[in-house]
Amino acid sequence: MAPAPLRSTGEDLSCYTCDQEVALATAPPRERIAYDGHWRVAHVITSSLPGWLVLIPRRHVVTVAELTDGEAASLGTWQVRVSRALHEVVGCEKTYVAQFAEAAGFGHVHFHLIPRMPGWAAGERGPQVFRRLGVAAADHVPEAEMDRLSSRLAAALV
Repeated sequence: MAPAPLRSTGEDLSCYTCDQEVALATAPPRERIAYDGHWRVAHVITSSLPGWLVLIPRRHVVTVAELTDGEAASLGTWQVRVSRALHEVVGCEKTYVAQFAEAAGFGHVHFHLIPRMPGWAAGERGPQVFRRLGVAAADHVPEAEMDRLSSRLAAALV
């Protein structure tokens, strides 16, 4: 069921996402919350916000335009399913969705699904939420917490 990661000729072969895909069978829960033949859901590893997820194509693509019709057809369904699971499990009021794929080693297309929690001040909402990404290692959601939360999200996505 796992498609082989495909890379374009001459492209930088450093891809965290593809490396995780290759090791999916033995990956921790945070890397394999849910998946099908096209998409995989994982917890972001460099955030201070529990429940910050990414929806990732299972084959290597670097632009949205490269998605197949099948990948595109199921994208919206996955985004809604993941948003519902986040509402159920973490109690968020909204789910932000964004796609950039610009960081070194993370050029693989991925959609951020970010829980916007109740009571956040205006300065924490909208694009300001990205202040919680790429934080110092001491501020990352601990791996054990990511795995616990990921297991709960996986159950909600069944």
